Amino acid sequence: MEKLDRLGWVAGLTFTTFGVRIGVRVTSTELLDLASSVFPAGSKVSASRTVERLYSVVGGSTRGGDSGRRFFLLYGNVARLTRTLNSQELYEIWQSDMDFYIAQRAPRKLFVHAGVVAWKGHAIVIPGRSHSGKTTLVKAFLQAGATYYSDEFAVFDERGRVHPFPRPLSVRTLNTTRKITPEELGSLPGTGPIPTGLIMLTHYDAGVRWRPRQTSSGRAILGLLANTLAARRQPEGALATLEQVASGAQVLQGTRGEARETVESIVYHWGKKV
Repeated sequence: MEKLDRLGWVAGLTFTTFGVRIGVRVTSTELLDLASSVFPAGSKVSASRTVERLYSVVGGSTRGGDSGRRFFLLYGNVARLTRTLNSQELYEIWQSDMDFYIAQRAPRKLFVHAGVVAWKGHAIVIPGRSHSGKTTLVKAFLQAGATYYSDEFAVFDERGRVHPFPRPLSVRTLNTTRKITPEELGSLPGTGPIPTGLIMLTHYDAGVRWRPRQTSSGRAILGLLANTLAARRQPEGALATLEQVASGAQVLQGTRGEARETVESIVYHWGKKV
């Protein structure tokens, strides 16, 4: 850390997000705009000089053109996270590391890998890791008129309510990943906490029709717990929160096929109930 501290830092900021204080220092003022965009929506600037994680961004240029370009170096505390010429790559690695840190350290929130949308004032929660197909379902729900909460984390408070974590959707194609805002899909991000109305325990299998069965809140808790980042560090607190989440929700389990057909079925059969 001493070597980093001796570099020519020209600006810095401290943010508080979900109860976690994170600091940023940069060697160029133009990097402050990038730093601000990395933080989740609702983050607040803090006057505190004490932080739980410090990001240091060195060099590079966020402007176009190849002449005289320098590498970006990104550090999380003392560990180097990336060395790249590409500001978009810097952004994505930085955001991913920050989200993961917040998800593990948020003192009064429980982060679960899940897609979340709101329908008629209640959350539809789709637990699952990356590449499980949850983003495809979230996208289809938004196109059907749902409100966007997240395609990465369900953020629960102690009462079991879901809070927005509206990063752009990461929609994968064969060779690339494209970032899409909910507005591009005709939707809007959620603005406050809502109760969970439906938990979908599902995964994709090509050609399969969505024929779910209703199952118990216990199975829902196990499905959520398997995707909870703080499950090992705070098992009792995580379990208590997930019991609140599942207590008033419908739980559907089953393999699904195409996302649009699955969403149409949910909206038709259960839309009035959630």
